[in-house]
Amino acid sequence: MGYVIAGNELETDIDGYLLEPDYSEEAVGVIAAAEGIELTPKHWEVVNYMREEYREHGHTPNFRNMLKAINEFWPEADSKALYDLFPLGPAKQAAKVAGLPQPYGKGGY
Repeated sequence: MGYVIAGNELETDIDGYLLEPDYSEEAVGVIAAAEGIELTPKHWEVVNYMREEYREHGHTPNFRNMLKAINEFWPEADSKALYDLFPLGPAKQAAKVAGLPQPYGKGGY
């Protein structure tokens, strides 16, 4: 499998995560469409948060840390709200849609 982004086919692992991060908006659109997700401004807020965490720490946060951090810019966010956005698991699916490599272990730190 792979995603065609900007005319290039980018390699993925067996689960469809990019092997190397792609921070383009096009990557988010292509991967979200493949995941059956129609992007909203809230999706973009979470995607941008995940990308920033990956850039800063080299990995993405686990769900508990993700929810705590997201509450700083989206105070009413709770588990249900994040699962509504990313139904296959917010920490992992948000990382995938953000164009990041697959989180391992329990989804990061």
